Amino acid sequence: MSFAKALDTWGHPIEARLLEAIATQPASDIRDAMAHAVVGGKRLRGILVIEGAALHGIPAGQAVHAAAAIEAMHACSLVHDDLPAMDDDDMRRGRPTVHVKWDEATAVLTGDALQTLAFEILSCPACAPEPERRMDLVAALAKAAGAAGMVLGQALDLAAERAETPLTLEQITRLQAGKTGALIGWAGTAGARLAGADPAPLAHFSGALGLAFQIADDILDVEGDPAKAGKRLRKDATAGKATFVSLLGLEGARQRAAELVAEAEAALAPYGAQAETLRGIARFVISREN
Repeated sequence: MSFAKALDTWGHPIEARLLEAIATQPASDIRDAMAHAVVGGKRLRGILVIEGAALHGIPAGQAVHAAAAIEAMHACSLVHDDLPAMDDDDMRRGRPTVHVKWDEATAVLTGDALQTLAFEILSCPACAPEPERRMDLVAALAKAAGAAGMVLGQALDLAAERAETPLTLEQITRLQAGKTGALIGWAGTAGARLAGADPAPLAHFSGALGLAFQIADDILDVEGDPAKAGKRLRKDATAGKATFVSLLGLEGARQRAAELVAEAEAALAPYGAQAETLRGIARFVISREN
């Protein structure tokens, strides 16, 4: 199955589960902003959960809960990342960002609410009947999203904007392993965790995939179409930030991304032909336009 087919198959069930969970919250601007923030997008992380679960015999009807949880956490990161104190963006997924449509305080609280919603969804018995597996998912996501993962990556990114010298390739790789890679890494291994299986092969796969995804983002920021991307581009160059493209050049960045995709595909060897959709996702990551 191609990524486009996977999105067509799983995108709606993931979004429906998210909106169902949001609808249970009390009526407020926060609830409305949460629903606004989760609509649209590639659903890459959620699809990784469902396809990884399928490799371990976990049906999509069960895996969709963890898929919705990671998409809620991802939406939290976007709402906060778009704030004026962070990346200061006014468009996301082709729509006004939350702080533009509402205000900054609402955006902060909306991000907080989406983060806690992720853990609420993971803790429900429908996600996994075994309490120890739900606990494993919750603990792993807390680490991936927190001061050792996504939050650290964002902090390093903000510090880089104030630094007197541009980051090195090693420093950017560490930054992006947190900011972008940590949640992709969790998504890639969630299927194995749901089954109580060894997550190591999928951790290798998703680690390479996450870095390739960020390199592709850097390439899109240079030569992408803002209308297709659904957000403002050319920001990094304007800010004078070091990126994979500024350090490796466009062709060097493309080559490195292709190497990482090959590494990701190779990590799926233990799963044979069953992992073909995940291989397709890896190839999509460096060919996408948004």
